[in-house]
Amino acid sequence: MADPGPILADLAAESRELDDLVAREDVDWSTPTPAPGWTIAHQIAHLAWTDAKALIAARTPDDFPAERERAIGAGDDYVDRGAREGARRPRGELLAAWRRGREELAAALAAVPEGRRLPWYGPPMSAASMATARLMETWAHAQDVFDALGVEHAPTARLRHVAHIGVRTRDFSFQVRGLRPPGEEFRIELTGPDGDVWTWGPPDARQSVAGDALDFCLVVTQRRHPADTGLTAVGADAARWLEIAQAFAGPPGRGRRPGEGA
Repeated sequence: MADPGPILADLAAESRELDDLVAREDVDWSTPTPAPGWTIAHQIAHLAWTDAKALIAARTPDDFPAERERAIGAGDDYVDRGAREGARRPRGELLAAWRRGREELAAALAAVPEGRRLPWYGPPMSAASMATARLMETWAHAQDVFDALGVEHAPTARLRHVAHIGVRTRDFSFQVRGLRPPGEEFRIELTGPDGDVWTWGPPDARQSVAGDALDFCLVVTQRRHPADTGLTAVGADAARWLEIAQAFAGPPGRGRRPGEGA
């Protein structure tokens, strides 16, 4: 089992980067972000809300089946409603809640016994996988905030976590849309911010995706349309995957249209 410690350290660094931006006095939390109907306050509220749900899974896993049933009963509006409710809180109160919640979650994930799987809305996952998922979502929602404020979101080596979960969720991206996943592995070759090449899949695969790691992460988190990136796909299934890629759980995401969010 992977040690969650290094991933938790990267998650903390990713969170601090966003925290440093939104805590500035000149940042207006009512600023709309590229996510329709979501302001900066909604983005922070969503991260705090999801951390709280993950804390249930890590700290009191026997309580999570009831949480899953609430989500099923509420339907597709469940996540948006949580963001709306959280965004109504005073800015200082919401910021403090997000900070406190992510610290509690990190401590809880670090304490999960080796080999234990944590319940979630999708398949159960290890503590390391949960930390990776939280890093992916923190980075993606931070991207919306950076885009809203016109501030560069400089890529770091932490993107490898986001890229990894993007690769691992290939089949899910098809299944969540009622499509049959491709029966063959793809070769993925991405160039990281430091020039390193990150690879997944067999070198001799007939279908492949290649390009900049940042572009790939923006696509699999649905923050950019593939047409607005330099990614290249070889094979019809690989090209289709880029159109529907979804690294996050839940129903099919709306995605971004060409030119939207860039």
